[in-house]
Amino acid sequence: MIKIKSDKIIVDNKLFDGYVYVENGIIKDVSTKDLSANEFYDYTGSYVSPGFIDIHTHGGGGYPFASSDAESVLNACDFHLKYGTTSILPTISTDEINEMVKSLENIKKAMVDGKAKGNILGAHLEGPYLSKNQIGAQSKENAKIPSESEYEDIIQKFEKVILRWTYAPEIDVDQKFVKTLNKNGIIASAGHSDAKFEDMKKAVENGCNLVTHLYSCTSTVTRDRGFRSLGVIESAYLLDELFVEIIADGKHLPIELIKMIIKIKGEDKVLLVTDSLEIAGSTAKEGVMSGVEFKVENGVCMLKDGTGFAGSIATSNLLIKTLVEGCNYSIPFAVKMLTETPAKLLNLNKGKIKPNYDADIIVFDDKINVSTVFVGGKKVI
Repeated sequence: MIKIKSDKIIVDNKLFDGYVYVENGIIKDVSTKDLSANEFYDYTGSYVSPGFIDIHTHGGGGYPFASSDAESVLNACDFHLKYGTTSILPTISTDEINEMVKSLENIKKAMVDGKAKGNILGAHLEGPYLSKNQIGAQSKENAKIPSESEYEDIIQKFEKVILRWTYAPEIDVDQKFVKTLNKNGIIASAGHSDAKFEDMKKAVENGCNLVTHLYSCTSTVTRDRGFRSLGVIESAYLLDELFVEIIADGKHLPIELIKMIIKIKGEDKVLLVTDSLEIAGSTAKEGVMSGVEFKVENGVCMLKDGTGFAGSIATSNLLIKTLVEGCNYSIPFAVKMLTETPAKLLNLNKGKIKPNYDADIIVFDDKINVSTVFVGGKKVI
């Protein structure tokens, strides 16, 4: 039995003063009772929180998830673990299919070899079935319409490895791709898309339930001879079934826009993501992702020509810091969107400090500096 004490345990969106008891990797009880235990940790004065769940990151600490070896995948996961990310979805950008498959093979190796200190939940494919008009920092040359034989072969080869797939709904005209994802238990996420409301409505009806980095490479209201059509952004607000992820690094979205998104969608439907590139946490000031050059400028990754963002250099704790210090939200309120809400989307037994939940627990101070990390009840940092 492990006993963790604090006066700032995050429970049900509030702070609780007491103890967390962990046994066999599972939270057994959250109580004011001081019981005996084999191990005791006193974190009085610090926050005790569920571990962060980042469902969109391309790497970190100088290590990429795409076109790398399994060791690089593990190193990137361990880097993010230091900042509180106990569960992660390594993300692969649009590239030549054989390169994306190589990346999937390496993520699969990292998932099964038992060396990961945190939870590698599965891979997130961001493409290649994206809109060339909304490609952003992805590879425009490799963006294309869905090929049934291609994606069915990939899904068959990487069963239980691919957890999420970002695609542009408007190019999935017959809905075969989204139906296939849904049938195979893969989260279908609309992103890098020029979709209009009818495209989004059909996608949702067939299983799409997430929008990739809202406001980044997502269409908005357009006009045709004066007649207006909703885009991905407005559809995300109107369709209650949709979760939305936001890059809350304080750069991609202004504070006012973050607050507006959360006000409209609510903390039960908004997920915080880093969308971090491999240079997060490193001294590098430029790099290349799937053939697209980028540079670090003003604390964010930009396209080399400076015309747009190319990803972030954020870590998960920075997302909480942005919402607390920038938006004036409480720490428990902000933490929910990086723990409980993504766990709900992914149908995980994680994201809460509550009996019978996985004991993925982190400890941090008022500035969201992470000092201690437990994964499955085991202290790893």
